[in-house]
Amino acid sequence: MQKQSWLVTNDRQGKASEMSSPPEGLNRPYRLYRFLTELEDILENITDDRLRLAAISPLVRKLLNHASWLEILPIAPDPQTGWEVLMLYDEPLFPLTVQLVAWSPGMKSPIHNHGCWGLVALLRGTEKNTFWERSPTVESPDRIQPVGDRLLVPGDILCLMPDAIHHIEAIGNSPTISFNLYGETDYSQRFEFDPIQARAKNF
Repeated sequence: MQKQSWLVTNDRQGKASEMSSPPEGLNRPYRLYRFLTELEDILENITDDRLRLAAISPLVRKLLNHASWLEILPIAPDPQTGWEVLMLYDEPLFPLTVQLVAWSPGMKSPIHNHGCWGLVALLRGTEKNTFWERSPTVESPDRIQPVGDRLLVPGDILCLMPDAIHHIEAIGNSPTISFNLYGETDYSQRFEFDPIQARAKNF
């Protein structure tokens, strides 16, 4: 099965559109420092989030294809919480989040947005992403409704615009492990959503 890349936009989050991601030949491992340098160049030269994600997605594809070290990093879901995060890179005044995330089978995340552009590349397992959109009413200004979903398998890449709303679920009998990359978070625009109570709260 061909590996896919998808973009989830601010409007109609269920419409995850396919992004082109041409294969790149490389005769040596793709090191994290080289990835971060090329990523920084993109961020300095491209300010539009949609265009940034279109440029970053092939870099992440190259990382998946030529960074075998990603497969041997020690990460597994915490048996108590059902999830775990391994930070791959963290530098003061360099506002990026680069991490691996593991979920136990059957675990679900809260419904949320990220308040920044983001990208998730699945390394192991199967992950279901359900997308939501705002559907406010006078009585419930924070009301949201589901508008679609996308099943990710290893090698798939999901790009998220800052206002894209989703939640994830680890499907199957094995944990999921993903490579997650996020830009600088605007915490005033980052929310968890409660569709039952029709409320949104900052987190």
